[in-house]
Amino acid sequence: MEVQEIEEIGERSAASYQTVAVAVNGSKRSKRVVQWALNKFVPEGMVHFRLLYVRPKITRVPTAMGNYIPISKVRDDIASAYKKEVEWQANSMLLIYKHLFSGRKVEVNNVVIEADDVADALSMEIAKLKINKLVVGASSQNIFSRKGNKLSSKIARCSPSFCTVYVVSKGKLASIRSAISGAYEMTNDEGSSSPALSFSPDSSTGQSGITMNPFIHEVHSLPSQRDQFISNLSRGFDSMSSLDAILNRSSSFFTAENNSSSSTTLSEQFHSHVIDGCSSSFIADSLIVDDTAADLTTSVDQIDINSELQKLRIELRHLQDLVEVVQNESIDTSDQLNKLNARRMKTEAKLKEMEHTKEVSREFTMQETDRHEEAEREVQVMESVRKETLLRVDAEENVAQTSCENMRFGKAISSNIEPFKKYTWEDIKSATSSFSDTLKIGMGAIGSVYKGTFHHTVAAVKVLHSNEAHGNKQFKQELDILGRIRHPHLLLLIGACPDKGCLVYEFMENGSLDDRLQCMDNTPPLPWYDRFRIAWEVSSALAFLHNTKPEPIIHRDLKPANILLDCNFVCKIGDVGLSTLLPTVNFSISTIYKDTAPVGTICYIDPEYQRTGQVSPKSDIYALGIVIMQLITGKPPIGLAHIVESALESGKLWDILDSKAGEWPEKETHELARLGLNCAEIRRKDRPNLEDQVLPVLERLRNRADEGKSLANCPPPTPPSHFICPILQEVMNDPYVASDGYTYDRKAIETWLNMNDKSPMTNLPLPSVNLIPNHSLRSAILEWKSMAN
Repeated sequence: MEVQEIEEIGERSAASYQTVAVAVNGSKRSKRVVQWALNKFVPEGMVHFRLLYVRPKITRVPTAMGNYIPISKVRDDIASAYKKEVEWQANSMLLIYKHLFSGRKVEVNNVVIEADDVADALSMEIAKLKINKLVVGASSQNIFSRKGNKLSSKIARCSPSFCTVYVVSKGKLASIRSAISGAYEMTNDEGSSSPALSFSPDSSTGQSGITMNPFIHEVHSLPSQRDQFISNLSRGFDSMSSLDAILNRSSSFFTAENNSSSSTTLSEQFHSHVIDGCSSSFIADSLIVDDTAADLTTSVDQIDINSELQKLRIELRHLQDLVEVVQNESIDTSDQLNKLNARRMKTEAKLKEMEHTKEVSREFTMQETDRHEEAEREVQVMESVRKETLLRVDAEENVAQTSCENMRFGKAISSNIEPFKKYTWEDIKSATSSFSDTLKIGMGAIGSVYKGTFHHTVAAVKVLHSNEAHGNKQFKQELDILGRIRHPHLLLLIGACPDKGCLVYEFMENGSLDDRLQCMDNTPPLPWYDRFRIAWEVSSALAFLHNTKPEPIIHRDLKPANILLDCNFVCKIGDVGLSTLLPTVNFSISTIYKDTAPVGTICYIDPEYQRTGQVSPKSDIYALGIVIMQLITGKPPIGLAHIVESALESGKLWDILDSKAGEWPEKETHELARLGLNCAEIRRKDRPNLEDQVLPVLERLRNRADEGKSLANCPPPTPPSHFICPILQEVMNDPYVASDGYTYDRKAIETWLNMNDKSPMTNLPLPSVNLIPNHSLRSAILEWKSMAN
């Protein structure tokens, strides 16, 4: 009887100690699931909780760019660090739920599972730990919904049959899956978890009137239930002196129950229910004895005390384990600290050594740098001395050369040897037929020009209007300058009659550029390639004047009327008498010379020269720009710069070009127009430099003009005789073969056949009037025409 009482007490103790697993995923819904489990199972008695958290397997590692790479392709230290970080995040997340259990003073263990299939992982862990109760959340927005909204149902299906699955939604029980072949009976009433036993006065067994509940399920293995009971009972009574006796009697009790067929009605009924598999757990198989009710109450109280002791012992062992872990960690930390201190000391020693080496290197570098800088300064000083010496030598040579040139120039001027031939007044009158009006070829502002013949040489004679003109400064200056300078594009002075103020120049057969642009006396217009060449020739002559020594020469009256053309249309600049010799001192400073009386033609005079009276070489560049624009347009100079500028801006340059010059090359003409416009800028500083910017462009355009001239002067190729129509005596456009065997132009032979029925070549009657096109001959004619063009 005593054995039965103790056995029943042990069974009730085992029934009161249960393991409940709660699956979480770190969301607020999981917190509600944990709170529901605590409210549900903690009041029922001794319970042990396990937190189950399933995280996916680590197969990829994130990068800084937000991408992922396989873990097999990263270094081991990076993979290990990433795994530790994931584990730390999981433990930090589970710490929130551990605080909930600590608040209720309930023991809980964390189980972190690494798997891709949540349901299978939970099922395997439940089977491994023999968990008989599982609580999961029903929300579809958590970790369990990664493979569908029915994942909670899948977990319930996959869980072992001995485990009851509770599905919680919004802090309330949503559904329950009872153990099919498990340990306890489950109902939809979340407030009931005790064994389902019932008392009935009906004595269907015929013994004691005790019947088992019809909902009790089958037990898997009674010996295993017994072993579990013995283990739990030994943990509950390990401090009692009678533990061995109780265990022996319990073991003998179970052995007797398994081996005997029928001792008492109670043992018979127990054995029958075990064999038939009608109990749901070993705890539900405890027998109820009517005559030991009073002793049972006392034993149950003792069991509760022992259960509390067991809890305390568990907590004590847990604390002891924690203390041991802390001590071990402290020892390890001390060792690591010592190692780190030793390493730090070594590192400090190395750093000091490196600092010392660095300081020595810095001092050495500074010394070398100082020596290098000193050497560089010495080199710079020597270089400066060398440059100064060279500059001084060059300056001395230039001064000496300039002095020699000035001396030669002065001697030439002061010498009695004239640089030109002197003519008498009778020679001048004889050459010009006493200044006949029929020989008068022009009139200038200061004199008239006549055509004369000196010893069978045609020349141009310029006679000043005033008798005293030969004594003025302008006349003498023109004589001195023209008598000594020579250039292919400057008008050559042949001789002079100083007493009467007459100058004899070489004769230019084609007159002035102004006459040719206006096609005076029905002269043919200048083609575009000659105009390109003339622009370059005028610029080269100006560059020669501006670079004369010892002083530069400024023409100051450059215009088409002063640009003369010889028999080959080579231009030469005349009327250099108005030129100004710039003093050397002023030119070296600013290349500007001030004159009180503006000289020149109004439309070609530099605007700044008109405003300030200061003349410079760029005054001639302004006049050159106007001349260039007249060359391409053939228009008068008044307002010409504005016309060209407007045409360039609007893209209508071709509307203002001189159409009489032929087919202007598009790119080169546009470039020449832009150059002329730049030369005619109002401000001098905006005008281009003659040698560096103007001459290179004009020289390139002159080469293009030479190519155009060679193509224009090339005679057209002679067509083959079989290209000629026998009727028209011209190259055929559409050759056809007539019935006489000869080829004619289609229009010509059709016109012939309308009036004749005989062959144009044989004068015999034609067999027929049919015509056949000669395609091969037509293709040959077209190819010849394209090559000729």
